[in-house]
Amino acid sequence: MSPDLTPDGPNPDGPTTDGPGPGLPPVAPSVTAELVEALSPRLRKRLDAGVAKLAARPVVRDGDTVRIAVDDDTDLELHAPGGAVTSADAVRCGCLLAPDCLHRAAAASAAPVADEATEPAEPTHKAQKLQEEKEAETAGPEERAAARAVFAAAAAVLEAGTDGAGAVLQAELLRAAHTARLAGLPRASASAVSVVTGIRAARSADPSYRLADLAEALGGALGVAHRIPHATGSGLAELRGTARQPYRPDGSLRLYGLFSEPVLTATGYAGAVTWTADAEGRLYTVSDVAPGGPGRATGAADRAVRIGDTSLTHRELARAGLAVSGATVSPTGRLGAGAGVRAVRASGVAWRAEPLERLWAVPVADQVARALGGGHDLLFLDVTLRGAVREATGDCLLADCAGVPLRLATAHDAPALPYRDNLRLLAAAGGSGLRVVARLAPGPLPRALLLAAEHPSDPAARVDLGLDRLQHADLPAGRTPAAAPAPAVDEAPLHLLRRRLHQAVSGGRRVLAFPGGAAGNGARLRHVGLGTAGDLLDGLHAAAADRARDVFGRLLPSDAGRFAGAWLASAVYMSEAERALCAQAWGVTTIPA
Repeated sequence: MSPDLTPDGPNPDGPTTDGPGPGLPPVAPSVTAELVEALSPRLRKRLDAGVAKLAARPVVRDGDTVRIAVDDDTDLELHAPGGAVTSADAVRCGCLLAPDCLHRAAAASAAPVADEATEPAEPTHKAQKLQEEKEAETAGPEERAAARAVFAAAAAVLEAGTDGAGAVLQAELLRAAHTARLAGLPRASASAVSVVTGIRAARSADPSYRLADLAEALGGALGVAHRIPHATGSGLAELRGTARQPYRPDGSLRLYGLFSEPVLTATGYAGAVTWTADAEGRLYTVSDVAPGGPGRATGAADRAVRIGDTSLTHRELARAGLAVSGATVSPTGRLGAGAGVRAVRASGVAWRAEPLERLWAVPVADQVARALGGGHDLLFLDVTLRGAVREATGDCLLADCAGVPLRLATAHDAPALPYRDNLRLLAAAGGSGLRVVARLAPGPLPRALLLAAEHPSDPAARVDLGLDRLQHADLPAGRTPAAAPAPAVDEAPLHLLRRRLHQAVSGGRRVLAFPGGAAGNGARLRHVGLGTAGDLLDGLHAAAADRARDVFGRLLPSDAGRFAGAWLASAVYMSEAERALCAQAWGVTTIPA
């Protein structure tokens, strides 16, 4: 990983002062878990207050060291060689209670969660053979124990909801994530970390936080952990996941730039990814992602791509081409940058010229089917803009796409990225026909996240909507913003189940345990033919309200595992139902297995 700790990389001129939170380097899950575990029960009760207090203190960054003035006499230091804190000894405090003090645990709990996965690398033949042999095994005791630990920790988080999932519960889930990683379950580990990241975004009122995203992450963590102990063969291998993506030789490639998009994650990583295609329409990516903030996300586009000796920047590659020899490629299409790779600049082509033209020639329904079937989720669309409509999450564009009424939303809400401003300007080009690249957003309505588009006044040019900033002068002359009322939609009432799932994630089990809280909803779902959804909703409420009593009539602790199981069953059904509705909305008849 790059040692960038400031938004725009290392500061050569000495220390700088920044606000809290974003200035902290990512901390490995095992470090946070270790520091929280070392606290006394009394200090654990004060941990959330300590995190809030520390967040109000300024952060000073000097190279690989980050300092926080806890008070006038005490400094806290985090040492992050390589960009992340990877050991408990790297967090040092000058207070009298150190090393088992509240300050060290609070700093780790306030910092972004470091990605413990290493950069992808080419495996040796022996390692690849061992991995193939392991795929035929059943889960071992260590794997089962690690999976159950992830499930139990995630169930405890669901029991409490984001309102009650403080730093102690987060640390338990991070410990389970670390245990899963050591047991060879990187997918379960990453899923657990994503839940912690979502919880922190919710509790800090991060503007980019989305409850639906956290619900999806929690469902992913519970689902993987639940299935691992019972899986075998290739199914188990898929659930285990891979910490290192294997790169395979792919000979010589002639690539054509498509677009670049910024990367800005809640875990403290930022950069850019440039998408390219070969003459057959296969997609390849070149990425530059490292610890950093919004400044790095926008600045990475002007950095040289990390492949071969080419001096092309990401912004230039998005419009030019690349000739690569000795190429290595990961299963997701990411180009390797090994010592044997050679790359030189080549000419690019317009979107409306071959070979890129063939990406837009694929029928829209086929593109959506590919994405829903597990392929890449990019959509290459020809649309006619119809104006904008305001939703709960902000404005989105209304467009026609091959007869399908489509909503185009922003890909990221960070104020430093120009996505939202560009979308508002495009809304003034109502009636214009544009060729765009978007990312499918599965749901009961046709919806996609807008990534790149032809220039509104010059179809030969293109705009990377997360990096380039449109101006009013770029719009076609005489265009005025179009008033576009949201079309009425006859939607299946699955929102009744979705709302309860989301309420549980936010408020915990107790919000579904109130008597009469869902009176009639299960019956309503069954009345419209959604019998399974109605039964699942009733079961979810029953699990939430089930509290046994001891012989003296006192309430016993609730069964978090039972409630998590009922929630997971409902979430899996919800996901599959919405996937089927999404296919129907786009006119997809068959989804690849």
